[in-house]
Amino acid sequence: MAMKRPINPLLFGALLFLSGTHSEQSKDPSPDDLIRRYMAENHVPGLAYAVVRSDGISLSGAYGLAVMEKNVPMSIHSIMNIASISKTITATAVMQLWEKGQIELEADINDYLPFMVRNPHFPDIPITIRQLLTHTSSIQDGPAYTESYACGDPAISLEDWIKGYLVREGAYYDASGNFLLKKPGETHHYSNVGYGLLGYIVEEVTDLPFYRYSREYIFEPLGMKRSAWFLSEINTADHALPYFYVSPESAEVVNHNFNQLLPDDRSLIPGGYIAPCLYSFPNYPDGLLRTSVVELSYFLDVFINSGKLGHKSILRQPTVVKMLSLQLEGDDAQGLCWHKTQFESLWGHGGADPGVQTKMFFSPQTKIGVIIFQNSNGGDQFELVKKLYTSAKNGRSPDQSPSTNLK
Repeated sequence: MAMKRPINPLLFGALLFLSGTHSEQSKDPSPDDLIRRYMAENHVPGLAYAVVRSDGISLSGAYGLAVMEKNVPMSIHSIMNIASISKTITATAVMQLWEKGQIELEADINDYLPFMVRNPHFPDIPITIRQLLTHTSSIQDGPAYTESYACGDPAISLEDWIKGYLVREGAYYDASGNFLLKKPGETHHYSNVGYGLLGYIVEEVTDLPFYRYSREYIFEPLGMKRSAWFLSEINTADHALPYFYVSPESAEVVNHNFNQLLPDDRSLIPGGYIAPCLYSFPNYPDGLLRTSVVELSYFLDVFINSGKLGHKSILRQPTVVKMLSLQLEGDDAQGLCWHKTQFESLWGHGGADPGVQTKMFFSPQTKIGVIIFQNSNGGDQFELVKKLYTSAKNGRSPDQSPSTNLK
Protein backbone atom coordinates (compact mmCIF):
# COMPACT_ATOMS: atom_id res chain seq x y z
CA MET A 1 0.00 0.00 0.00
CA ALA A 2 1.65 3.20 -1.18
CA MET A 3 1.53 6.48 0.66
CA LYS A 4 -0.70 8.98 -1.20
CA ARG A 5 1.45 11.73 0.30
CA PRO A 6 4.82 10.74 1.71
CA ILE A 7 5.24 11.53 5.39
CA ASN A 8 7.75 14.29 5.99
CA PRO A 9 10.69 12.61 7.80
CA LEU A 10 11.74 15.91 9.43
CA LEU A 11 8.31 16.27 11.01
CA PHE A 12 8.28 12.61 12.00
CA GLY A 13 11.69 12.95 13.66
CA ALA A 14 10.61 16.13 15.45
CA LEU A 15 7.58 14.35 16.89
CA LEU A 16 9.81 11.63 18.25
CA PHE A 17 12.03 14.13 20.03
CA LEU A 18 9.21 16.31 21.31
CA SER A 19 7.81 13.32 23.18
CA GLY A 20 11.15 12.71 24.95
CA THR A 21 12.14 13.89 28.40
CA HIS A 22 15.84 14.69 27.97
CA SER A 23 17.80 17.28 26.05
CA GLU A 24 19.63 16.27 22.87
CA GLN A 25 22.64 18.04 24.35
CA SER A 26 22.84 15.77 27.40
CA LYS A 27 26.43 14.69 28.01
CA ASP A 28 25.17 11.29 29.05
CA PRO A 29 22.02 10.63 26.98
CA SER A 30 19.62 8.07 28.36
CA PRO A 31 18.87 4.94 26.34
CA ASP A 32 15.46 6.47 25.73
CA ASP A 33 17.10 9.45 24.03
CA LEU A 34 19.45 7.16 22.12
CA ILE A 35 16.53 5.22 20.68
CA ARG A 36 14.70 8.36 19.58
CA ARG A 37 17.86 9.78 18.03
CA TYR A 38 18.58 6.50 16.25
CA MET A 39 15.05 6.43 14.81
CA ALA A 40 15.18 10.01 13.60
CA GLU A 41 18.65 9.68 12.05
CA ASN A 42 17.79 6.40 10.30
CA HIS A 43 14.20 7.12 9.29
CA VAL A 44 12.72 4.31 11.39
CA PRO A 45 8.89 4.47 11.54
CA GLY A 46 8.42 2.16 14.53
CA LEU A 47 10.60 0.36 17.07
CA ALA A 48 9.88 -1.90 20.04
CA TYR A 49 12.31 -3.45 22.50
CA ALA A 50 12.53 -5.51 25.65
CA VAL A 51 15.24 -6.15 28.21
CA VAL A 52 14.81 -9.77 29.29
CA ARG A 53 16.08 -11.42 32.46
CA SER A 54 15.70 -14.89 33.91
CA ASP A 55 12.30 -14.00 35.36
CA GLY A 56 10.96 -12.38 32.20
CA ILE A 57 10.83 -8.86 30.77
CA SER A 58 12.29 -6.31 33.16
CA LEU A 59 11.90 -3.30 30.88
CA SER A 60 10.21 -2.65 27.55
CA GLY A 61 9.17 0.18 25.31
CA ALA A 62 7.77 1.08 21.92
CA TYR A 63 8.17 4.18 19.78
CA GLY A 64 6.71 5.53 16.59
CA LEU A 65 4.21 3.83 14.32
CA ALA A 66 3.42 0.26 13.32
CA VAL A 67 1.15 1.45 10.49
CA MET A 68 1.96 4.97 9.34
CA GLU A 69 -1.07 5.43 7.10
CA LYS A 70 -3.47 4.82 10.03
CA ASN A 71 -1.34 6.27 12.84
CA VAL A 72 -1.31 2.90 14.61
CA PRO A 73 1.33 3.09 17.35
CA MET A 74 4.10 0.54 17.59
CA SER A 75 3.72 -1.77 20.57
CA ILE A 76 5.66 -4.57 22.23
CA HIS A 77 2.63 -6.66 21.19
CA SER A 78 2.83 -5.67 17.51
CA ILE A 79 3.42 -8.69 15.29
CA MET A 80 6.22 -8.60 12.74
CA ASN A 81 7.98 -11.03 10.45
CA ILE A 82 11.32 -11.25 12.28
CA ALA A 83 13.59 -12.49 9.47
CA SER A 84 16.57 -14.67 10.40
CA ILE A 85 15.99 -14.78 14.16
CA SER A 86 13.50 -17.40 12.94
CA LYS A 87 16.43 -19.76 12.40
CA THR A 88 16.78 -20.18 16.16
CA ILE A 89 13.28 -21.67 16.21
CA THR A 90 14.17 -24.07 13.40
CA ALA A 91 17.40 -25.07 15.13
CA THR A 92 15.45 -25.69 18.35
CA ALA A 93 13.12 -28.05 16.50
CA VAL A 94 16.11 -29.94 15.07
CA MET A 95 17.78 -30.22 18.48
CA GLN A 96 14.56 -31.47 20.07
CA LEU A 97 14.67 -34.35 17.59
CA TRP A 98 18.38 -34.82 18.30
CA GLU A 99 17.57 -35.19 22.01
CA LYS A 100 15.10 -37.93 21.13
CA GLY A 101 17.64 -39.77 18.98
CA GLN A 102 15.63 -39.14 15.82
CA ILE A 103 18.36 -37.05 14.19
CA GLU A 104 22.15 -37.36 14.34
CA LEU A 105 24.21 -34.23 13.78
CA GLU A 106 26.94 -36.04 11.82
CA ALA A 107 24.49 -38.01 9.69
CA ASP A 108 24.20 -37.62 5.94
CA ILE A 109 21.08 -35.54 5.32
CA ASN A 110 20.01 -38.14 2.78
CA ASP A 111 19.29 -40.48 5.69
CA TYR A 112 16.21 -38.31 6.31
CA LEU A 113 15.18 -37.32 2.78
CA PRO A 114 13.04 -39.09 0.16
CA PHE A 115 15.32 -37.76 -2.59
CA MET A 116 19.09 -37.40 -2.98
CA VAL A 117 20.80 -34.08 -2.22
CA ARG A 118 24.52 -33.61 -2.89
CA ASN A 119 26.67 -30.72 -4.04
CA PRO A 120 27.00 -31.56 -7.77
CA HIS A 121 30.60 -30.34 -7.72
CA PHE A 122 31.44 -32.91 -5.01
CA PRO A 123 28.87 -35.69 -5.48
CA ASP A 124 30.72 -38.21 -3.31
CA ILE A 125 30.89 -36.01 -0.19
CA PRO A 126 27.82 -36.09 2.09
CA ILE A 127 26.25 -32.99 3.62
CA THR A 128 25.48 -33.33 7.34
CA ILE A 129 22.91 -31.89 9.73
CA ARG A 130 25.67 -30.12 11.66
CA GLN A 131 26.87 -28.46 8.46
CA LEU A 132 23.38 -27.12 7.79
CA LEU A 133 23.19 -25.74 11.35
CA THR A 134 26.61 -24.08 11.07
CA HIS A 135 26.33 -22.73 7.50
CA THR A 136 29.09 -25.01 6.19
CA SER A 137 26.94 -27.23 3.95
CA SER A 138 28.11 -25.63 0.64
CA ILE A 139 24.45 -24.93 -0.24
CA GLN A 140 24.06 -21.28 -1.15
CA ASP A 141 21.23 -18.85 -1.91
CA GLY A 142 20.96 -18.60 -5.68
CA PRO A 143 18.87 -16.17 -7.76
CA ALA A 144 15.77 -18.34 -7.33
CA TYR A 145 15.81 -17.66 -3.58
CA THR A 146 15.46 -13.87 -3.98
CA GLU A 147 12.94 -14.30 -6.78
CA SER A 148 10.74 -16.45 -4.51
CA TYR A 149 9.58 -13.46 -2.41
CA ALA A 150 5.92 -12.74 -3.11
CA CYS A 151 2.88 -11.09 -1.54
CA GLY A 152 0.73 -13.17 0.78
CA ASP A 153 1.42 -16.69 2.03
CA PRO A 154 3.62 -19.07 0.01
CA ALA A 155 1.96 -20.55 -3.07
CA ILE A 156 4.56 -23.35 -3.16
CA SER A 157 4.93 -25.99 -0.46
CA LEU A 158 8.19 -26.31 1.46
CA GLU A 159 8.66 -29.80 0.01
CA ASP A 160 8.18 -28.67 -3.60
CA TRP A 161 10.49 -25.70 -3.09
CA ILE A 162 13.31 -27.71 -1.51
CA LYS A 163 13.07 -30.49 -4.06
CA GLY A 164 12.86 -28.03 -6.93
CA TYR A 165 15.91 -26.14 -5.65
CA LEU A 166 18.23 -28.99 -4.67
CA VAL A 167 17.40 -31.89 -7.00
CA ARG A 168 18.75 -32.04 -10.53
CA GLU A 169 16.03 -31.25 -13.08
CA GLY A 170 14.11 -29.35 -10.39
CA ALA A 171 12.26 -26.18 -11.37
CA TYR A 172 14.70 -23.97 -9.39
CA TYR A 173 17.84 -26.06 -9.76
CA ASP A 174 21.05 -24.29 -10.76
CA ALA A 175 24.27 -26.20 -10.12
CA SER A 176 26.46 -23.09 -10.18
CA GLY A 177 24.02 -20.73 -8.45
CA ASN A 178 22.72 -23.03 -5.73
CA PHE A 179 25.99 -24.69 -4.65
CA LEU A 180 29.46 -23.41 -3.81
CA LEU A 181 32.61 -24.60 -5.52
CA LYS A 182 33.71 -25.71 -2.07
CA LYS A 183 33.41 -29.09 -0.40
CA PRO A 184 30.76 -29.52 2.31
CA GLY A 185 32.38 -28.59 5.61
CA GLU A 186 35.22 -26.68 3.96
CA THR A 187 34.02 -23.10 4.35
CA HIS A 188 31.51 -21.01 6.32
CA HIS A 189 28.98 -19.44 3.97
CA TYR A 190 25.64 -18.19 5.32
CA SER A 191 22.79 -20.19 3.80
CA ASN A 192 19.10 -19.42 4.10
CA VAL A 193 18.18 -22.36 1.91
CA GLY A 194 20.06 -24.64 4.30
CA TYR A 195 17.58 -23.73 7.05
CA GLY A 196 14.63 -24.34 4.76
CA LEU A 197 16.11 -27.80 4.21
CA LEU A 198 16.37 -28.30 8.00
CA GLY A 199 12.68 -27.42 8.33
CA TYR A 200 11.83 -29.94 5.64
CA ILE A 201 13.91 -32.62 7.40
CA VAL A 202 11.84 -31.95 10.54
CA GLU A 203 8.74 -32.59 8.42
CA GLU A 204 10.11 -35.87 7.10
CA VAL A 205 11.22 -37.13 10.52
CA THR A 206 8.01 -36.20 12.38
CA ASP A 207 5.45 -36.58 9.59
CA LEU A 208 4.14 -33.14 10.54
CA PRO A 209 4.23 -29.94 8.46
CA PHE A 210 6.95 -27.76 9.92
CA TYR A 211 4.53 -24.98 10.88
CA ARG A 212 2.44 -27.48 12.86
CA TYR A 213 5.46 -29.01 14.55
CA SER A 214 6.58 -25.53 15.64
CA ARG A 215 3.16 -24.74 17.04
CA GLU A 216 2.74 -28.01 18.94
CA TYR A 217 6.26 -28.41 20.34
CA ILE A 218 7.53 -24.84 20.72
CA PHE A 219 4.88 -22.11 20.51
CA GLU A 220 2.07 -23.75 22.51
CA PRO A 221 4.29 -25.00 25.36
CA LEU A 222 5.77 -21.51 25.72
CA GLY A 223 2.47 -19.64 25.52
CA MET A 224 3.36 -18.03 22.18
CA LYS A 225 -0.31 -17.96 21.23
CA ARG A 226 -0.07 -15.23 18.57
CA SER A 227 3.12 -16.50 16.91
CA ALA A 228 2.99 -18.32 13.58
CA TRP A 229 4.72 -18.73 10.24
CA PHE A 230 1.83 -17.85 7.92
CA LEU A 231 -0.45 -14.83 7.58
CA SER A 232 -3.43 -17.18 7.53
CA GLU A 233 -2.61 -18.17 11.13
CA ILE A 234 -2.57 -14.67 12.63
CA ASN A 235 -4.72 -11.56 12.94
CA THR A 236 -3.14 -9.33 10.31
CA ALA A 237 -4.69 -6.27 11.99
CA ASP A 238 -2.00 -6.73 14.65
CA HIS A 239 0.82 -6.89 12.07
CA ALA A 240 3.19 -3.93 11.79
CA LEU A 241 3.82 -2.95 8.18
CA PRO A 242 7.35 -3.04 6.80
CA TYR A 243 8.61 0.20 5.26
CA PHE A 244 11.26 1.48 2.93
CA TYR A 245 12.48 5.02 3.43
CA VAL A 246 12.99 6.42 -0.07
CA SER A 247 16.11 8.52 -0.54
CA PRO A 248 17.51 9.81 -3.84
CA GLU A 249 20.09 7.03 -3.65
CA SER A 250 17.70 4.21 -2.76
CA ALA A 251 14.70 4.85 -5.02
CA GLU A 252 16.09 2.96 -8.02
CA VAL A 253 17.42 0.11 -5.85
CA VAL A 254 14.09 -0.35 -4.06
CA ASN A 255 12.19 -0.28 -7.35
CA HIS A 256 14.52 -2.81 -9.01
CA ASN A 257 15.13 -5.27 -6.17
CA PHE A 258 11.63 -5.38 -4.66
CA ASN A 259 9.42 -4.72 -7.65
CA GLN A 260 7.18 -7.75 -6.98
CA LEU A 261 6.42 -6.55 -3.42
CA LEU A 262 5.48 -2.95 -4.21
CA PRO A 263 2.05 -1.58 -5.20
CA ASP A 264 1.47 -0.98 -8.89
CA ASP A 265 0.52 2.66 -8.28
CA ARG A 266 3.62 3.37 -6.25
CA SER A 267 5.24 6.76 -6.15
CA LEU A 268 8.86 6.54 -5.01
CA ILE A 269 9.24 10.14 -3.93
CA PRO A 270 12.57 10.86 -2.17
CA GLY A 271 11.92 11.82 1.42
CA GLY A 272 8.88 9.56 1.81
CA TYR A 273 8.09 6.04 2.95
CA ILE A 274 6.55 3.18 1.04
CA ALA A 275 5.20 -0.07 2.42
CA PRO A 276 5.73 -3.31 0.53
CA CYS A 277 3.01 -5.90 0.87
CA LEU A 278 3.00 -8.44 3.69
CA TYR A 279 5.14 -10.97 1.86
CA SER A 280 6.46 -14.49 2.23
CA PHE A 281 8.71 -17.08 0.59
CA PRO A 282 8.42 -20.89 0.38
CA ASN A 283 11.72 -21.43 2.23
CA TYR A 284 9.94 -20.08 5.31
CA PRO A 285 11.81 -21.89 8.16
CA ASP A 286 14.80 -19.63 7.48
CA GLY A 287 13.13 -16.32 8.26
CA LEU A 288 9.35 -15.97 8.25
CA LEU A 289 8.28 -16.33 11.88
CA ARG A 290 5.69 -13.70 12.76
CA THR A 291 5.72 -12.83 16.44
CA SER A 292 5.90 -9.95 18.92
CA VAL A 293 8.65 -8.69 21.21
CA VAL A 294 6.68 -10.04 24.17
CA GLU A 295 6.22 -13.54 22.79
CA LEU A 296 9.78 -13.80 21.49
CA SER A 297 10.91 -12.95 25.03
CA TYR A 298 9.35 -16.24 26.20
CA PHE A 299 11.55 -18.10 23.73
CA LEU A 300 14.67 -16.14 24.72
CA ASP A 301 13.97 -16.93 28.36
CA VAL A 302 14.26 -20.63 27.52
CA PHE A 303 17.92 -20.08 26.64
CA ILE A 304 18.53 -17.70 29.52
CA ASN A 305 17.15 -20.41 31.83
CA SER A 306 18.93 -23.38 30.23
CA GLY A 307 15.97 -24.89 28.40
CA LYS A 308 13.05 -24.00 30.67
CA LEU A 309 10.32 -21.39 30.92
CA GLY A 310 8.81 -21.74 34.36
CA HIS A 311 7.72 -25.36 34.67
CA LYS A 312 7.83 -25.90 30.90
CA SER A 313 10.92 -27.44 29.35
CA ILE A 314 11.48 -27.61 25.60
CA LEU A 315 15.22 -28.38 25.67
CA ARG A 316 17.57 -30.02 28.13
CA GLN A 317 20.28 -27.95 29.77
CA PRO A 318 23.18 -29.83 28.05
CA THR A 319 21.49 -29.22 24.69
CA VAL A 320 21.37 -25.46 25.31
CA VAL A 321 25.06 -25.54 26.29
CA LYS A 322 25.84 -27.41 23.08
CA MET A 323 23.95 -24.92 20.93
CA LEU A 324 25.80 -22.03 22.63
CA SER A 325 29.24 -23.56 22.04
CA LEU A 326 31.66 -22.71 19.25
CA GLN A 327 31.46 -25.35 16.53
CA LEU A 328 34.09 -24.51 13.92
CA GLU A 329 37.85 -24.56 14.19
CA GLY A 330 39.26 -21.06 13.84
CA ASP A 331 35.79 -19.47 14.07
CA ASP A 332 35.04 -17.49 17.23
CA ALA A 333 31.39 -16.80 16.46
CA GLN A 334 29.45 -19.79 15.09
CA GLY A 335 27.48 -22.04 17.44
CA LEU A 336 24.66 -24.37 16.43
CA CYS A 337 22.70 -21.63 14.66
CA TRP A 338 23.39 -19.07 17.42
CA HIS A 339 26.24 -16.55 17.01
CA LYS A 340 28.65 -15.24 19.63
CA THR A 341 29.62 -11.57 19.53
CA GLN A 342 32.89 -9.98 20.60
CA PHE A 343 30.92 -7.48 22.64
CA GLU A 344 30.41 -8.98 26.13
CA SER A 345 30.36 -12.49 24.59
CA LEU A 346 26.64 -12.10 23.87
CA TRP A 347 24.95 -14.96 22.05
CA GLY A 348 22.07 -14.41 19.69
CA HIS A 349 20.89 -13.79 16.17
CA GLY A 350 19.86 -10.89 14.00
CA GLY A 351 17.52 -10.59 11.07
CA ALA A 352 16.90 -8.38 8.05
CA ASP A 353 14.32 -8.59 5.28
CA PRO A 354 12.61 -5.98 3.11
CA GLY A 355 11.41 -3.28 5.50
CA VAL A 356 12.40 -5.23 8.62
CA GLN A 357 15.35 -5.37 11.03
CA THR A 358 15.50 -7.39 14.27
CA LYS A 359 17.96 -8.44 17.01
CA MET A 360 17.89 -10.96 19.87
CA PHE A 361 21.00 -11.33 22.05
CA PHE A 362 21.78 -12.32 25.63
CA SER A 363 24.59 -13.09 28.04
CA PRO A 364 24.67 -16.57 29.62
CA GLN A 365 26.82 -15.05 32.39
CA THR A 366 24.66 -12.09 33.45
CA LYS A 367 21.39 -13.63 32.17
CA ILE A 368 20.43 -10.32 30.57
CA GLY A 369 19.00 -10.26 27.06
CA VAL A 370 17.82 -7.62 24.59
CA ILE A 371 15.24 -7.91 21.81
CA ILE A 372 14.65 -5.13 19.26
CA PHE A 373 12.17 -5.01 16.36
CA GLN A 374 11.90 -2.20 13.83
CA ASN A 375 9.77 -1.93 10.71
CA SER A 376 12.48 -0.60 8.41
CA ASN A 377 16.04 -1.50 7.39
CA GLY A 378 17.92 1.67 8.32
CA GLY A 379 20.58 1.93 11.00
CA ASP A 380 23.06 -0.24 12.90
CA GLN A 381 20.65 -1.89 15.30
CA PHE A 382 23.35 -3.80 17.18
CA GLU A 383 24.63 -0.47 18.54
CA LEU A 384 21.27 -0.14 20.30
CA VAL A 385 21.58 -3.69 21.62
CA LYS A 386 24.92 -2.77 23.16
CA LYS A 387 23.56 0.42 24.74
CA LEU A 388 20.48 -1.28 26.19
CA TYR A 389 22.47 -4.25 27.46
CA THR A 390 25.09 -2.02 29.09
CA SER A 391 22.39 0.13 30.68
CA ALA A 392 20.65 -2.95 32.09
CA LYS A 393 23.90 -4.45 33.32
CA ASN A 394 24.79 -1.19 35.07
CA GLY A 395 21.34 -0.92 36.59
CA ARG A 396 20.18 2.08 34.57
CA SER A 397 16.77 2.13 32.89
CA PRO A 398 15.48 4.09 29.90
CA ASP A 399 12.99 6.75 30.91
CA GLN A 400 9.42 5.62 30.42
CA SER A 401 7.81 8.70 28.90
CA PRO A 402 4.08 8.89 28.16
CA SER A 403 4.81 8.29 24.48
CA THR A 404 6.24 4.86 25.15
CA ASN A 405 3.52 2.37 24.25
CA LEU A 406 3.51 -0.19 27.06
CA LYS A 407 0.41 -2.33 26.82
